[in-house]
Amino acid sequence: MAGIVGYGASVPSYRIKVEEIAKVWGDNATALKRGLVVNEKSLPSADEDTATIAVTAARYALARSKIDPKKIGAVYVGSESHPYAVKPTATIVSEAVGAAPELTAADLEFACKAGTAGMQMVMGLVDSDMVEYGLAIGADTSQGAPGDALEYTASAGGAAYIIGKNDTLADINETYSYTSDTPDFYRREGQDYPSHGGRFTGEPAFFKHVTNAAKGLFEKTGTEASDYDHACFHQPNGKFYLKVGKMLGFNKEQLEHGLLTPNIGNTYSGAVPLGLSSILDNAEPGEKIFIVSYGSGAGSDGFTLTVNDEILERKELAPFTADIIDDKQYVDYAVYAKYKGKLKM
Repeated sequence: MAGIVGYGASVPSYRIKVEEIAKVWGDNATALKRGLVVNEKSLPSADEDTATIAVTAARYALARSKIDPKKIGAVYVGSESHPYAVKPTATIVSEAVGAAPELTAADLEFACKAGTAGMQMVMGLVDSDMVEYGLAIGADTSQGAPGDALEYTASAGGAAYIIGKNDTLADINETYSYTSDTPDFYRREGQDYPSHGGRFTGEPAFFKHVTNAAKGLFEKTGTEASDYDHACFHQPNGKFYLKVGKMLGFNKEQLEHGLLTPNIGNTYSGAVPLGLSSILDNAEPGEKIFIVSYGSGAGSDGFTLTVNDEILERKELAPFTADIIDDKQYVDYAVYAKYKGKLKM
């Protein structure tokens, strides 16, 4: 089957701390940090959006892949914050990285799992020999209304994956998805901010879909949590991530490299792709990885991967995810509100 040939991460350098947001709305920052397991979040500057994040991540993925970008036959960008309602982000990315025009490209939307859906689509094209290499990206500059709980977590970032059959650094062994019409989170066309489905958010939405996708993947592969060295799940906050990991039998050591939310917030379509990039930065040949994404509306995509010897050389060819995250600059709420377009004329 297809595997990962190259990967790259991108997170804007600006950060805002939970305390700074809580100060504006009179909330208890200590309780919020404990309940959400989030300390701060990333945000885009005035000249950053989903397209610029996707291009940066794609260029890093190309550097690790060492392939000619003209061999890319498909580009899919998953996001719920594409800069244009009618004008694909995928064409911007393909042109920016030097891909040839003889390719298929499209933007994808499925809340926070559009990036992993793109990975599955590229896998299918590669496995069927329709393309030699494909590029799948999950990236977002997510929205949260002023004073809403989402404002403490909704952030910006993304990761890109070049998938092919040759010279892989990690092989994708299996994938499995679980999907239903569960309306826990939604935003209509023209609305600036999303709405919550209230009681649907936790048990019938996130936990049901993530656990069912994980259990289906366990059954399909004949494995269990103890067979894996690393695991990563969608992370709307750190609390949900740690809880679902424990529910499925994973320990803290297996989960630690994929948990990024405490330091960058919820990057939506970029969350699991970024978590996986962090895991690959720390992985050794022969190690096995288990990941499950989640997108409101609702669905989950699961993957199992095995790292091979190519990881040792290739992960050094682009910046590590941790180094990208550590390159940061704090802003106050006024600058945050300006860059996020919360000030309406």
